Amino acid sequence: MNHQITADRDTTLSLEDLAALRENLHEQRLFRQEQLQQIAGAATNRTQALLDRQAASQFEVHVKLAASARMVLADVEAALTRMDQGRYGPCQLCRGPIARARLMIVPQARYCARCQQVREAGR
Repeated sequence: MNHQITADRDTTLSLEDLAALRENLHEQRLFRQEQLQQIAGAATNRTQALLDRQAASQFEVHVKLAASARMVLADVEAALTRMDQGRYGPCQLCRGPIARARLMIVPQARYCARCQQVREAGR
């Protein structure tokens, strides 16, 4: 019986947890939006210097950074949408609860740790 109580504490999110996670997600969204604006500005300024090999290399890094930032931003937006719709917390594959500790570290997580490992192993 104690194991069940521990498991509930490990997966149950309090209202305070949800508020903190929502705030974290809003901060991440703002950070990624600002990051994308900075990358876009840097890419625009470097367009004229693309003939230089170093500038081309830096441009490629900026493109990859922007793609990564857009991906994280999409995950953050999706997590906020799930919160708004009352669907935040369950794994999108197995429908089991995502551990509270995992959500506190990665609030935009879509999958429990087990399903995330399975997905990554399949790549």
